[in-house]
Amino acid sequence: MRNAFADEITRLGATDQRIVLLAGDIGNKLFDRFKEQNPNRFFNCGLGEANMMSVAAGLALCGFRPVVYTITPFATTRCLEQIRDDACYHRAPVVIVGTGAGLSYAELGPTHHSCEDIAFLRVLPEMTVLCPCDAVELRLALRATLRHEGPVYLRIGKKGEPVIYAEPPEYHIGRAITVRQGTDVCLISTGNIMPVVLGAADLLGSTGISARVESFHTVKPLDHDRLAEVFAHYPVVAVAEEHSRIGGLGSSIAEWLVGQDGLPGRLLSFGTTDEFMHEVGSQAYARRRFGLTPERIAAAVQTRWEAQRTIRVARVAKE
Repeated sequence: MRNAFADEITRLGATDQRIVLLAGDIGNKLFDRFKEQNPNRFFNCGLGEANMMSVAAGLALCGFRPVVYTITPFATTRCLEQIRDDACYHRAPVVIVGTGAGLSYAELGPTHHSCEDIAFLRVLPEMTVLCPCDAVELRLALRATLRHEGPVYLRIGKKGEPVIYAEPPEYHIGRAITVRQGTDVCLISTGNIMPVVLGAADLLGSTGISARVESFHTVKPLDHDRLAEVFAHYPVVAVAEEHSRIGGLGSSIAEWLVGQDGLPGRLLSFGTTDEFMHEVGSQAYARRRFGLTPERIAAAVQTRWEAQRTIRVARVAKE
């Protein structure tokens, strides 16, 4: 995803002179083309991420469209106060790009994990939170953020993520995208865990359970219309994210669901647990540790779907 980001921001920067790219001592070679084309619109702000965020907010208030880029924990946790007070409070159109989100940097230990960032940022007033699932959604999201009036958090992966879309879909902030149709259960994904979710859908299909797959690339604002539709039509709706189950997309949907009446769908949530991962390993290892695998997701969804089917059969028999 980061290569797609570098390419897209360079392309957009060539036609929009308001775009200014700020990096936190990272991505120097990645942005060589941008720097060559726009030597006065790239700033390496070093290890002063909090200051970088304040600089970006100031640029935004002066009419520029600043894009801040660094590893996710250092773009979010390290400068949360500046995001809140300088960007969100002033509704400054700053694009905050966190690269290597979730467990992408699992091998570098907990300081580089980011399983709390959605929770931190979605609670901030005026903040929009986007989590593209592949390079195609990333490009669409970046274009949309630069038209958006207000701060945006763009949570992206690292590199090597599979491309999900053969053709670019219609993209709107706040509207989910149906990746695969299905009739029995609905799987909701956000961010770069989409290949895992599609793998779970394949496994469910092999057991005769047809799974619809939705990409909720926007965590805030939530697509309430799509949620109302799927919870009305599917007995099981499962949400998977490479983020803590506390405060992420699953929590956001649960907050919405508790205020709804008469929706038959039951929510399942998959994410990381309330703990640090002290072991060091690959992203695949970390996902296995937290149960974020196609096999674990498919098994849990199948169990819940069969339970809901038993309840429905018993209710019909009783009536």
